[in-house]
Amino acid sequence: MDITDMFKIPLFKNFTLKMREEFLDKLEYTVEEHPKGKTIIHQGTTCNALHVLLKGKLNVDVLDVSGNIVRVETIQAPRTFATPHIFSEKNQFPATFTVDEDVVLLKGSKESVFTLMHSMPLFLHNFLCVSTSCNKCTMTRLKVLSFRGIRNRFIYYLFEHQQKDSNVVELEHTQEQLAEYFGVTRPALSKEIGRLVDEGFISITRRKVTILNKTALTCML
Repeated sequence: MDITDMFKIPLFKNFTLKMREEFLDKLEYTVEEHPKGKTIIHQGTTCNALHVLLKGKLNVDVLDVSGNIVRVETIQAPRTFATPHIFSEKNQFPATFTVDEDVVLLKGSKESVFTLMHSMPLFLHNFLCVSTSCNKCTMTRLKVLSFRGIRNRFIYYLFEHQQKDSNVVELEHTQEQLAEYFGVTRPALSKEIGRLVDEGFISITRRKVTILNKTALTCML
């Protein structure tokens, strides 16, 4: 595992070799290894470091208001996570992170990250861009869960992932992952998707969904 893999992620976009060397020289960090199945962060604990996943995968789960554990996503290295929460007023992790595939994790101290923001404007710019993107993902997730029915949640998901000027949506998740994302069972989701196909609103080929009647689907939301 090469620690410089971290520079492949958006947080370090357009970093020159000199900037990379300076960043690693001034960042106070530790590198941890965690085995599959271990919960490394619990929802609600304090976030006081920059977290960069250098290797492996993490399952991200949240506890909803009903006390149910809902799978939000599975993140894969290289990637940062919980970035906006480092400097937020309530700097707590919004989810629980459990190792899905053996993990190598870099943790940069909050203080050194703050110092680097002052000395490296590009890093500050990238940090703000990444944080904004993370917040948008959170809002999308909350919007999905605001719809009561499975059908409405799936339709909204399709619209959010639809490419501009295209009626084809490439699913980023399996049905099992989508069911966890929507907070429903896989059989219930599969049944509702089947109904949408039978009723002629969509067609599915492997992991590609073609929207056949967007007007009708929009009216259902």
